[in-house]
Amino acid sequence: MSSVFSPGWVAIALGLLIPLVPKGKARKGFLLLIPILSYLYLLYLRSAVGVEVRPEFELLGYTMFPVYIDALSFAFGTVFHIALLLGLIFALHVDDWTQHVAATVYAGGAIGAVFAGDLVTLFIYWELIAFASAFLIWARRTKRAYKTGQRYLIWQIVSGLLLLAGILVRADAGLGIELGTIELGSPGSLLIFVAFGIKCAWPGLHCWLSDAYPEATPTGAVFLSAFTTKLAVYALARCFAGNEELIWIGAGMAGFPIFFAVIENDMRRVLAYSLINQVGFMVVGIGVGTELAINGATAHAFADVLFKGLLFMTMGAVLHRTGKIHASDLGGLYKAMPFTAVCCLVGAASISAFPLFSAFATKGLIMDAAANNGHAFVWFVLLFAAAGVFHHAGIKIPFFAFFGHDSGLRPKSAPLNMKIAMGLGAFGCIAIGCYPWALYDMLPHPGALADYHVYSFAHVLSQLQILFFSALAFVTLMLTGLYPPELHSVNLDADWLIRRPLRAIWRVLIGGFGRIARGVQTLCLESIPRSAAQFVESYGSERGALRGRGPLGSSVLVVMILLVVYLAFSLGLVPKP
Repeated sequence: MSSVFSPGWVAIALGLLIPLVPKGKARKGFLLLIPILSYLYLLYLRSAVGVEVRPEFELLGYTMFPVYIDALSFAFGTVFHIALLLGLIFALHVDDWTQHVAATVYAGGAIGAVFAGDLVTLFIYWELIAFASAFLIWARRTKRAYKTGQRYLIWQIVSGLLLLAGILVRADAGLGIELGTIELGSPGSLLIFVAFGIKCAWPGLHCWLSDAYPEATPTGAVFLSAFTTKLAVYALARCFAGNEELIWIGAGMAGFPIFFAVIENDMRRVLAYSLINQVGFMVVGIGVGTELAINGATAHAFADVLFKGLLFMTMGAVLHRTGKIHASDLGGLYKAMPFTAVCCLVGAASISAFPLFSAFATKGLIMDAAANNGHAFVWFVLLFAAAGVFHHAGIKIPFFAFFGHDSGLRPKSAPLNMKIAMGLGAFGCIAIGCYPWALYDMLPHPGALADYHVYSFAHVLSQLQILFFSALAFVTLMLTGLYPPELHSVNLDADWLIRRPLRAIWRVLIGGFGRIARGVQTLCLESIPRSAAQFVESYGSERGALRGRGPLGSSVLVVMILLVVYLAFSLGLVPKP
């Protein structure tokens, strides 16, 4: 089986053929066929070889593993195919083929990266998804989206450069390029660790996410929410599971976005901060590193792709129909978009971990793993974060968009394809919540869940208490007027501390180098030719040579001088310095 190729290449190759397919039903059918064929090929590989697929070949003295399939990669690969299918259904009404190509290549790159068996192959896909995903932002075709896409791409390229540097350092040290457990401590491993952290949106390195995702197209944000951060979660689980540093990083990720989400007016920006919050739970699970914790991180990543994608779809449908996305401009949309409102409520209940909804069956795995391993403070942080999630995503999103005050907007209902995608996403959220054991059987360590009782009385009661007191806090703040008002404003984030100094440094550099460049230009293109021309003219007036040839004479003179100098050095007439 050394000739097999990654399932990601099925999506990439077919995605590049999209422009050749005629518009209309033929193209729509072709789009839906892409994730189906890719996943069928994945199932073929897994069944033909067994549980693990690991072909290899030699390149420049290093062993390459272009495809590596095990339980962990299969779980992530499965949900990535589901996300691609739902996203393409949601985007069927879009006539712009560039968005479809970017989305499928982006998803195919993420699928390929999940099944990469070595760091070099991972790097190739790492950079591919960076460039492909940027087009989902630029496709909105606004000046703000163009600038945001540039900043987004810079962050992604920096992550790729750090990953490449780490690979080279490790290879030079004789540590190989196999994608597996990496001991944190060497320079190469630290570079790779930070590269993963950028794509994972660690605190301080997260601004690209909250900056870019809200500026993408209504359909593009759905794809963006599914792949980049989850790929980073997979990479951390593959390489750095059990590193205690991740516990504290994840706790910070779970906690700080709540404060930004509560005061944010842009609903998709609220979801972007909420996404960071949910990824924080996964990072904590990876840091704990036990079988239960890794199961929890994997299961929660699977569930997050569905419920966060569902919430982005509902807000995308609102933006598509109304052209508005700020909470202060919305309200009362349940009258015109009842189906979208119901799907939003399902997504809100799922992310808030209501019993019988998806996150209830996944988030508890991580919290139990943290508590069982003596991380009491981190458990309290996650408890606070869980309450905050219900506050800003479970209540704020549906309340201000579909209920609350009546904005007077009466748009058309969402297009049929959007409704189908939202309905399937909502079904997945409920299915995982009601019957989580199908997902549990797919996890890397299903045996660790043999004695786990997700619907125990204590678990259900404690979660309902969290939800009740969080709802009580929201109602109290609203009735007392203490809830932060929804205003058209820009909330400053950590990128303000980076972008302003960098902008000042850039201006200084441009000013300094600009003056040097202008000086060199003046010297080489104006002063020297003018002086040479004057010399030639004066020489020609005395000798009668090159008279009236001005610039041509100066050019000949300069060429002759350079030729003489070159010959002098070449023949050894002048000693070389």
